[in-house]
Order: sequence, then C-alpha cells, then structure tokens
Amino acid sequence: MADAKVIPFDDDRSRGGSTQRPPRRRGAAGRRGGGERTAGQGAEPVQPVTPLPAGAAAQDDVPAVGAEAQPPRRQEPQGQLEDGAHGAGGGLERRIAGGLSFLRRRITGDYEVDDFGYDAELTDQVLMSLLRPMYEKYFRVEVKGVENIPSDGGALIVANHSGTLPLDGLMMQVAVHDHHPDGRHLRLLAADLVFVLPVINELARKLGHTLACAEDAERLLGQGELVGVMPEGFKGIGKPFSERYKLQRFGRGGFVSTALRQGAPIIPCSIVGAEEIYPMIGNARTLARLLGFPYFPLTPTFPWLGPLGAMPLPTKWTIQFGEPIATDGYPPEAAEDPMLMFNLTDQVREQIQHTLYKLLVQRRSVFF
Repeated sequence: MADAKVIPFDDDRSRGGSTQRPPRRRGAAGRRGGGERTAGQGAEPVQPVTPLPAGAAAQDDVPAVGAEAQPPRRQEPQGQLEDGAHGAGGGLERRIAGGLSFLRRRITGDYEVDDFGYDAELTDQVLMSLLRPMYEKYFRVEVKGVENIPSDGGALIVANHSGTLPLDGLMMQVAVHDHHPDGRHLRLLAADLVFVLPVINELARKLGHTLACAEDAERLLGQGELVGVMPEGFKGIGKPFSERYKLQRFGRGGFVSTALRQGAPIIPCSIVGAEEIYPMIGNARTLARLLGFPYFPLTPTFPWLGPLGAMPLPTKWTIQFGEPIATDGYPPEAAEDPMLMFNLTDQVREQIQHTLYKLLVQRRSVFF
C-alpha cells in the first residue's frame, strides 16, 4: 500500500496524456426545452448501450498500478454487533457471579475437603492462581516429558531437591497441573517442619501436601493419586552452593518400597534452576538450633539486605519428567528385598543425575 498513488477524479480530465471519457448521452426525454431532434432532422442516431461482459470489470474498478487489492470489509449484522458489545460485559458478569458464589461457599462451609485436608476448589481457583505468575513470569519454567506421567492411576514422581526454600516442589506442582493433558494434581510428601509452622501448615494441607511417611504415601497411591517425593530432604535443600546439582543420598529407599507395594510406576524428575535462587554461601548453625531449624542460610543478599534479601533470584527453570520405571512386575514380597530396593533407588538417582548434567550442558545461561 505504500507504493499506491491516489489519483483524484478531477485529474482524469486535467491530464493531457490520459484517455478522455466520451460524454454521456442523454435520452430524448432528458433534454431541456422543446428543441428535441429526431433522426430525420439530421441528429445522430442514439446508439444502444452494450452491457459489459459478465467477467469484465468497469473502468472505475481497475486499481492503480502498484496498489494492493484489499478484500471488502465484512458487514456484521446489527444484531451480532450488539451481541459482541455485550459479550465482554457478560463474561465479566459471569466471573463476578462465580466469585460471589465461591465466597458464599467458603463462608457457609459448603465445600469438600478430603481426609488429608486437600481442598481442590481452593487450590484450583486461588492457590494455583497465586503461584502461576511466579511460575510463568518470574522463573519462566520450561516443562519437558510431561507425557511420561500417566493419565490416571497412582504414580510416584521422584525429584531432586534444592534452592534453600522449597519452591521447587511448588513449581513442580504447578507444572503437572497446568501442562498435563488431564490436569492432574500432584500430592507432595512434606517434612514434619512444614506442618508445625503457622499459616504454612494450613496452606500446605489445602494444597494437598501430607506428611512424608509410608502410610500416607501408600494410601494416596492406593486411591489413584499422583504423589511427589524429594528423597534428599533437608540434605538437598540445605546444601552449600558449591555442591549445586550434586545429588545427596536418597535415604534408605523407602519410596521404592512404597511404590513396590502399590505397583505404582516411579517417574524420575530433574529440576534445573532452583539451585541458584538463593546461593547458600554459609550456614549459621547456632542460630538455626535456637530457632529449631535444620539450617539458617547465609546468602549474598540474606540477611544483609533484610526483607529485600529474601527475594529469590529470577533464574530460568527447566523441569523434565523422565520415562517411568515400572514396578508392577515384581512379586509382593519384593518390597522387603533390601537388595532390590537399593538397586531401584540407585537407578532412579542415576537417571535424575544424568538428566541434570544433560540439562546443564544445554542451558545457555542461569537467567535466560
């Protein structure tokens, strides 16, 4: 359209080199006065107008050279325009009505909570919405291999643990919920400390977290839930920055025994990006013992910058779910075989460690 040149209608008559249109002929009834002429009086005979062929375009419809032909704008019926104008308002009204209905159910207690305290409605409509901006905008999490998570039935996701604060578990929970085709919920097994902290305890229960014990894990798997565990525990999340992405010991393999008893597949999960959000360069052990914490982290920003130092660094995350390791082919007594549990635990650990190294090689930058 930048090369098109608009030619005013008057220029057709002012250009000497352009083809002049012949004057329009008037009919006999259209002439003024009584000076009507007939063919017998020497007037030129009126030639009949020949219509243009069906496929030919009129002279006024020929576009200028270099102009791009634009399709005609579709005229919407008046009714559709009015419906579209009210569509946005209708959607807003529905959201307001849904929000009021949600508040009414929360006030009256008309909502369901399972035996572990999990509140599916609150998680979907509130808690996930609060975590999602950090997941999508701040850490910009990239998810791979989500197709390895089964669509239904119990399964155990085993992941590495890092980052000083357990944000990696929350981001993994959002990744499963938002990227899995069936929108499955991940029920995380958490340490005892989580359930003694005020506010944190209640929020963890509402999100579907439960105590990291074999009984609760087996019960959830038996109900067909997707369970997540991070066997490194405080050894992984509280390790110094110099040991980043080096997996710690996976306990005694209790998660393998739980999976064997329920015949649930084990899905290794590798998380890259969490190690750098709080680079732990020191541990104030005395202060940690006074506060009852397993460690008190010292980072380049915390506690030196006060509350501002508690902000995590905006690193770029990648979460990859590996191929599941089947356990339903073993006999029931296999859960009591220490050698089998050791081998399966080592297999899961090695697969996570190998994937971490591969993702680190592929990563361009810590922040991009």
